[in-house]
Amino acid sequence: MPLLRRKGLYETGRVIYLHPDVLHPNPNQPRKRFSPDGLEELAASIREHGVLQPLTVRKVDGSFELVSGERRLRAARMAGLSEVPCIVIDVDGVKIGGGNFAVIAGPCSIESEEQITYCAQRVKAAGASLLRGGAFKPRTSPYSFQGMGTAGLDLLMEARKQTGLPIVTEIMDPRMADLFEREVDVVQVGARNMQNFELLKEVGRMSKPILLKRGLSNSYEEWIMSAEYIMSEGNENVILCERGIRTFETYTRNTLDVSAIPAVKKMSHLPVIVDPSHAAGMYWMVEPLALAAVAAGADGLIIEVHNDPPHAKCDGQQSLTPAKFDALMQKVTSLRQWLTQQA
Repeated sequence: MPLLRRKGLYETGRVIYLHPDVLHPNPNQPRKRFSPDGLEELAASIREHGVLQPLTVRKVDGSFELVSGERRLRAARMAGLSEVPCIVIDVDGVKIGGGNFAVIAGPCSIESEEQITYCAQRVKAAGASLLRGGAFKPRTSPYSFQGMGTAGLDLLMEARKQTGLPIVTEIMDPRMADLFEREVDVVQVGARNMQNFELLKEVGRMSKPILLKRGLSNSYEEWIMSAEYIMSEGNENVILCERGIRTFETYTRNTLDVSAIPAVKKMSHLPVIVDPSHAAGMYWMVEPLALAAVAAGADGLIIEVHNDPPHAKCDGQQSLTPAKFDALMQKVTSLRQWLTQQA
């Protein structure tokens, strides 16, 4: 049985049917050439079985732009199809990359309904575009707080309902893909899972945008190859996140690799955002690192914000209070305005 039918996407009402001629190519599509023999073989399969995996598209200025499925679209045209199945992705209008800047903010871990809802309201008021919150937490120690699990995800969804902010949260288990496909707006693959290839292939079959964090000590090429694992399965809506790497320095939790921003943007077409919270591991360093990332051309930031950092169950030492986040957002906005004027 085809994967997407196994996952029930055709039965959710999320699949729409569009004429091939209304779909416009993605200008950032890295693959421009396809094997004629391979296309003809796929076209023959489509004539017999139809398009088994929907194309992924997004709305741009009233039309539809292809996100993934260029090869399927070409083969469908060769097969003479008058309509193709599509899944429309749109993180509630939030765009990252291509000149668009977005801030993702919220607590490291979801702890209660009051906590996540309050944080969501405050980060939205400060200008954040998306809400982050950990329901499943990969921790170094098995005795550390591991997150609230599905109960935490329910609270994150409630915060989304109350604020309208799209939600970002981490997936750890390929078996959770169905749940994340239904409920999460942006699926995060954490640093420890950057080379969990079975997980990468599984999220590559999803329709949701994937936020891929750089591994603890991985090279740019390894990071991009992990993104390729995701895209090779059909999901080309990948966001890269630099979150600091391990070096010989022990003063900070990690070392923020600012050079990764221009380097990886030159090596790849993918947007690059920065996580200054995990890079430093100390709240007072979040602001200067965030501003450095903006100056270096980052497409966004992901920042940990907690209403009561000293009593946080996870990473309180690197979390900003809502008031400190307010102040940071004002500086980020001013810096971006100045950079725009200089361009």
